[in-house]
Amino acid sequence: MAESVATPLTIRAVNSITEIPAHIWDGFSGTESIESTGGIKSTESIESTGNPFLRHSFLKALEDTGCTVTATGWTPSHLVFYRGGKQVGVAPAYLKSHSRGEYVFDWAWAEAYQRYGFEYYPKLLIAVPFTPSVGARLLIDKHERERISPDELNEALDTLAAEVGAGSWHLLFPNQSDQRLLDAPGRMHRLGCQFHWFNYDYEDFEAFLATLTSRKRKSIRKERRAVTAQRIEFRHFPGASLPDHVLSAFYVFYKATYLKRGQRPYLNLEFFQALRQNQPGQLHIIMAVKDNDMIAGALFLTSESTLYGRYWGCLEEYNHLHFETCYYQGIELAIAQGLHCFDAGAQGEHKLVRGFEPVLTHSWHWVANLAFADAIAQFTREEAREVETYRQAALEALPYREQEEP
Repeated sequence: MAESVATPLTIRAVNSITEIPAHIWDGFSGTESIESTGGIKSTESIESTGNPFLRHSFLKALEDTGCTVTATGWTPSHLVFYRGGKQVGVAPAYLKSHSRGEYVFDWAWAEAYQRYGFEYYPKLLIAVPFTPSVGARLLIDKHERERISPDELNEALDTLAAEVGAGSWHLLFPNQSDQRLLDAPGRMHRLGCQFHWFNYDYEDFEAFLATLTSRKRKSIRKERRAVTAQRIEFRHFPGASLPDHVLSAFYVFYKATYLKRGQRPYLNLEFFQALRQNQPGQLHIIMAVKDNDMIAGALFLTSESTLYGRYWGCLEEYNHLHFETCYYQGIELAIAQGLHCFDAGAQGEHKLVRGFEPVLTHSWHWVANLAFADAIAQFTREEAREVETYRQAALEALPYREQEEP
């Protein structure tokens, strides 16, 4: 049990990341020295430090370029944790007026509130915007973390939500360390499932293929040959040597992904330019080229151990181009950089047959309205059982050779 403390933990919300000095934020998030280390060689767990999404510069770029502002439904409300007047931690947080860009869907909850004449928004979201990737969310000093009990933390979060006018709080994609602090009575725990690729010390792509069943090896090789037969090649652009014209072309492809679905893109070109300027050592773009014309692109970020596949787009469809650009090229990049994990983002049964393994993701929720709390809690319990069953079935369907019948 956590040590009893006389001085309570308190939380204050600030209206901009600029109210917290970069060295303070990055000190708590463990990202202050990522550029000097190159950010790519460690094979520690996927929860290691150096997460590109937790850097002060990443969150500041979102605000500075107008992506996370009140006008877009993302009012910055970053959390600062105090014990006895001493700052002991921070967390990325926003007051939301909608549920877009979160990848943990609570639209049905909001609709239920509306049907009964209640207001669901604003809600307090503790998360990295537009980023369904697991990582630390409660960036709290490690010594202080040992003293905090789940009850104390949750009570402080409940109080803070009421102070900022939110009827609920939601913490998305936490790591295991954070989950231990979130598990308290009256909090809803949701499960999700993503597909991540793991690097078991492969020398190259062929070494990875050798671990798959014969049928899957042949299928992947056939897909890759089909891309080559269309006279498509791939060019890599690390952030430090990423030309303007390549970044601009990538942004056109990125926008097209959203426009095809009748949506506006969450991010603008200015954000990507800021990302290149502030985090070049963690940025990597792969462009598909046909007859010297760029036809598609994918953007990746790296931590010390993980490759994050974030955005992709194209203007015209080509056979198997998406799989090659986003997955196979990503796997080759992860192997070349010695990265342990490739997190290719949300969605993805199509990843399963390409060697990506099912991984549970988590989120934690609290709603002040007791009339809805029991119903939502029951929903999350039923949903969790379904997700567990789905993951188990996915594990049994993995295409690795040990899964083959004798």
